[in-house]
Amino acid sequence: MNNLYIDKNGIIQDYTDKISKAEGDKFSSLSNIASGEADVSKLQNTYSNYDIRNQLYYVTASQSGQITKAKKAGLGEMVKEGEMLVEIVPDNIHFAVELFLEPMDLPLVSKGQKMQFVFDGFPAIIFSGWPESSYGTFAGRVAAIENSVSSNGKFRILVTEDSAQKKWPQQLRMGGAAQGIGLLKDVSIWYELWRNINGFPPEYYQAKEADAYKAKKK
Repeated sequence: MNNLYIDKNGIIQDYTDKISKAEGDKFSSLSNIASGEADVSKLQNTYSNYDIRNQLYYVTASQSGQITKAKKAGLGEMVKEGEMLVEIVPDNIHFAVELFLEPMDLPLVSKGQKMQFVFDGFPAIIFSGWPESSYGTFAGRVAAIENSVSSNGKFRILVTEDSAQKKWPQQLRMGGAAQGIGLLKDVSIWYELWRNINGFPPEYYQAKEADAYKAKKK
């Protein structure tokens, strides 16, 4: 009887060892799986880093356009985060001329006022006093006047195309130079002679609110 108990305990012990060994192999396999997953995550992280670094070779814009100013040029330059690289303007834009006025001339300009332009690259023949008879000039209207002085000591105004007059050339590009001409008010000849004899200042064209609103609506 004792021999049977001894044999039984031996068999139980044998199978207990086998079960423990199987569980040990199981946990060892699970450990290998976890190590493999860790290696995969490490490789994926390394790949993402290389991919991000590779993308840093190119700076892409959010929309198509043309470069007007480049702040950084050349190879191997150090760039800080948030630093301006280039200035890009969209392709589909409405051009405006940037003019700078002396402080003494600022009160003579108002929104909606008419201006004439001579663009570089487009020959013009100007007849002083008869802007409508001038050849090669283009009309515009004052769209904005800045109240703060610029770094050059002058006040900046923006003049847009006058849709009621001849259209501006399609060949215009950002950064091109232009010369603005402020229009005088239309007066009779006798008044102009009287003004010059007495040395009175000229009367500048001042846009009415209706004209300015009409130009904005167009």
